[in-house]
Amino acid sequence: MTTLEFYTALSALWIALAWVPYILDRLAVRGLMGALGNYDPQAIPQSDWAQRAMRAHTVAVESFVAFAPLAVLAMIRLPEDGYPGLLALTYFIGIAAHYIIYCLGIPVLRTLAFALAAFSTLGLGLRVLGVY
Repeated sequence: MTTLEFYTALSALWIALAWVPYILDRLAVRGLMGALGNYDPQAIPQSDWAQRAMRAHTVAVESFVAFAPLAVLAMIRLPEDGYPGLLALTYFIGIAAHYIIYCLGIPVLRTLAFALAAFSTLGLGLRVLGVY
């Protein structure tokens, strides 16, 4: 397994599991039936960190929609190039750090962590296009 494949898969797994903490908070705050019920604007609000976790998870999913196809294209077009693997590593670090920092409520670092992931995606896209 290449570095690109490994960190792309790790990013996907991270994003696939990132909903668990805020659902556990929902269970703790609203109880089982409240957590399993339909959307209710009058429901007991979740903890602040859990609301931030939900938003961070949404951002990660939206970001991965751009990153994943570029990673697949890099796997196909650039199988011997190590640079996409480095970009996959920095993407993973950025998106995982963004989630954790967002949950902690640290605004400036959150933006910088997301920027790392976003610029990794941009770099990967430029590499796939052969711009550099």
